[in-house]
Order: sequence, then structure tokens, then C-alpha cells
Amino acid sequence: MRFALVGAVEGSLIALNALLAKGMLPSLVVTLPPEAADRHSDFADLTTPARAAGSAVCHTTNVNAEDTLAAIRASAPDLVLVLGWSQICREAFRAIPRLGVIGFHPSALPRLRGRGVIPWTILLDEKTTGSSLFWIDEGTDSGPIILQRLFSVAPDETARSLYGKHVRNLAEMVPEAVELAAAGKAPRVEQDHSLANYCAKRVAEDGLIDWQRPAAEVLRLIRAVGEPYPGAFSRPDGKVVHIDAARPFADSFRYIGLAAQVQTHTADGFTVMCGDRQCIEVTAWRTADGRRPPVHSKLGASRGHCIGFSQAGPQ
Repeated sequence: MRFALVGAVEGSLIALNALLAKGMLPSLVVTLPPEAADRHSDFADLTTPARAAGSAVCHTTNVNAEDTLAAIRASAPDLVLVLGWSQICREAFRAIPRLGVIGFHPSALPRLRGRGVIPWTILLDEKTTGSSLFWIDEGTDSGPIILQRLFSVAPDETARSLYGKHVRNLAEMVPEAVELAAAGKAPRVEQDHSLANYCAKRVAEDGLIDWQRPAAEVLRLIRAVGEPYPGAFSRPDGKVVHIDAARPFADSFRYIGLAAQVQTHTADGFTVMCGDRQCIEVTAWRTADGRRPPVHSKLGASRGHCIGFSQAGPQ
């Protein structure tokens, strides 16, 4: 059976390597040209490994463009895998392969269709999620399910750890799905569309921290939008402070201050007051000079009234 692979991110590369390890060589790999790498924060080079393995390569920024469709038709695929590509596959694209088009989605479909799903999974404090392979149709992540693996979301899950769980599933599921399709045994389990909900696209600016929010929400944002995504940040006085990792600060009750205000430096970083009078301890950060923000400086706007406790003790 001949198949093509479309993708341009880390998960695409992991899937390609998993297929090659099973002796499954795509007749064509469709991917972004190097100059378009900035379209994805988790961009991965598929060109070099694909050509080294013997696959033809088509560079495109639009899978629905006529020249791209012509390249796919020329490769005569029975099946197309779309793994890590953010465009809707139009009817002309879907009509090319004899068996259909298989897509991957990092959620337990029909829940969390759409964009930015890994960050949204953490931001919504989901307890369970899943990795789904499905037949792409005219809708948004709405086609019948081929394979799905459910798993728990850890209380301290980060974007990177959740991403890792999904791509490990992807590496196992994709070769299995190709084998099933080749044997004519790939399932087509209809989704329950009444249970569907949709995630909106996220951009780098959505990582801006609102220090008026409770500490737990700030910590969740930091975990949700970190590597391989652009990350959480503040912009004090026009200078960007990226915050890559943080944790609750046990001694919050000792500090009185403003939301967004740096309360103290610690052995591992610095603490910042949040809107619920609790501090977080920042343990990994990036600044232009590599230094910690000064004590009592503000990482964002505050309402101007003091919060915190000096005598009441722990809450």
C-alpha cells in the first residue's frame, strides 16, 4: 500500500521515524519549506530524514494549493496521513487517496476539537484526555475514530510532559493504523457530536500573565503555555520577563504587597504576589540580562492596594 505523510512538527517527525522503523516508507512527504519554520514553535525538519529514507518531498505552505494537490496525485497514494498540520483539508485533497485521509488529534475526541488543544487541556484542568486517530472529513476533527488511547492528566502536567505523552502514543498508533488500513480493517467509529466542544486558536500574546488572578491559575498558565510553545511572560516597563517554571510558595503569609510585585529573592529564583494574596516562586526565567527582577519591582499592573498578611499567620 502506498501512502503519503503531511506534517511539519515534532510529532510529525516522531511518527515518520516510527513508520520507517517498521519498514513503512511514505511515497511522499509533504512539509513546510525551511523559510516557513516560524509558523510552528515546535517545527521539525522532515525533509532530511524523508529524503535519506528514499521518500519524495514536496514543500508547501498550503496543502490545498493546486500544485500541492498535483504532487500528491502524482505519488498515487492509497492513504494520506495528516500529522501535525494546521490547515483544513478541503474536498479536493480528501478525494485523492483511495482509502481516505487519517488525522491525529491530541484529545479524547469528540471533546476539545480545534486548536491549541494541549494548552487548553491544562488550562481547563482536565483530569483525563486522550490521543485520537480519525478519518478526516469536511468538519473540524469530526470524522470517525480509528484508534484512541485515554490517559490521566497529572496534577502538575506541563505542556512539554503532555506533548510527550501524546507523541509516544502517536509513535505506536500510526503504524498500527496503517497496518489496519492496508488490511481493510481500520475502524470507523462515529463520534457522538452532541458531546463535542471547540478550542479557540491561541497565540503567543495569550501567555501574558494577569497577576490579579489567583496563584493556582497563574501556575496553571505557566505550565500550560511553556515549551514547546512560546511560554508565559510579563512585560514590566516594556521589558519582557519569560517565566518558564514556578511553584507555590509556602511562606506567602509572611509577605504584604501588591499583585505582580516581587516579594523576595530565594535560593532558586524569586517570588511574586498574586491576586489572592498568595505568592508563587519562580524557579526558571529568562530576561535580557539573565538577572532576576529586583525585589519590590512590579511585573505588571496592580490595583494599588496592599494584599497579604503580616501577623495573621498562615491561612
